Amino acid sequence: MTKRILIFSLAYTPYVGGAELCVKEITDRFDQNEYSFDMVTLRFDRTLPAVEKIGNVTVHRIGFTAENVKVSDRALPWQIKLAKFLFPLTAFFKARSLHQEKAYDAIWAMMANQAGFGALFFKYTHPRVPYFLELQDGNSLRQVRARRPITILFWPLYRAIYRHADIIKTISNFIKDLAREVGYRGPIVVIPNGVDIAKFSAPVADEDTTESKKKFGKTMGDVFLFTASRLVLSRGIEDVIRALPFLPANVKFLIAGDGEDRGKLEAIAAKAGVAARVIFAGHIDHKELPSIYQLSDIFVRPSLVEGMGSAFIESFAAGLPVVATPVGGIPDFLSDPDRSPDTEPTGLFCNVRDPESVARAVKKYMEDPVLTARIVKNAKELAAQKYDWDLIAKEMREKVFEPLLKNGV
Repeated sequence: MTKRILIFSLAYTPYVGGAELCVKEITDRFDQNEYSFDMVTLRFDRTLPAVEKIGNVTVHRIGFTAENVKVSDRALPWQIKLAKFLFPLTAFFKARSLHQEKAYDAIWAMMANQAGFGALFFKYTHPRVPYFLELQDGNSLRQVRARRPITILFWPLYRAIYRHADIIKTISNFIKDLAREVGYRGPIVVIPNGVDIAKFSAPVADEDTTESKKKFGKTMGDVFLFTASRLVLSRGIEDVIRALPFLPANVKFLIAGDGEDRGKLEAIAAKAGVAARVIFAGHIDHKELPSIYQLSDIFVRPSLVEGMGSAFIESFAAGLPVVATPVGGIPDFLSDPDRSPDTEPTGLFCNVRDPESVARAVKKYMEDPVLTARIVKNAKELAAQKYDWDLIAKEMREKVFEPLLKNGV
């Protein structure tokens, strides 16, 4: 008998981040005869259909609408701001209506945000339907309160998103600890996000690499640092920009992504005198990323906070050496030879908020090809052994859905 799952998610395709990509990659790998997925999500753009089948998920978009909305833009239209505020209630009422028609076997909340509140209200009124909460946000509780002050006002209700879950799945041990800090005492499963290993490890056609070099101005002798990220200051991008004056002039920084802090980052590059060495590529479609990784030499993202960071694993699979900070979920997969001499290295750590430390790590790769080759080899093996989406989907089925649906509440 087909099991019916209802997903609560504030955003979904085409507004895709790591969490949304996770939903699609996992649900696409489930047998449609065994599992059926519906999703309630916000209709950010009125040009998008209200109901749409995407892969194995039937997406139901709700809420006030606007046109050509960028989720990363802080100046969201008032309709969207109001729709986000009301989403816990509108999602609950939509879910209740869908449940009357389809009788769901379980609900899946993507994050402890507005989607989590919607799932909580559904759980209050349908206590016999198992509730699974997924956590991917790497912000500490202090940072959550600072970013969303309303959380302080509704703290008991926010805790209830966690405490009423029948099972919680996190993408890192760091987030698992955060869930315990909130007060959750039930089962927690740690399953990282995955990567399409075949896609990122496969050789890229010479013509694609040549085209990318022309597009981004890479010439003979250039060393390209690369990051793929939403352009917010918490990703530490400004520290890479400030590291450039400590590196040779042939080292340039290619940034894929967009976001509300792009203007600030451009100003930082200009003030540091390195604007000509920083390439803001804007949004790059995910299917084009393999050629960008192939073009680049070192992946650098000295994050201030990080739930996990799928781009690090993409870099592993693509054979790019990685520079990162030891924050959030990153130590789950990145081992530095100086900090963990008894473990095979998979990357180099730099200090948080320390451009000179970033530069030292980059120079170490540039000056020690033997160490670089060793790190790249270990990282590629780790990605293939642990982070392929097929493996992740299998873990989700065996460790989350089967126990949840078997045991119920």
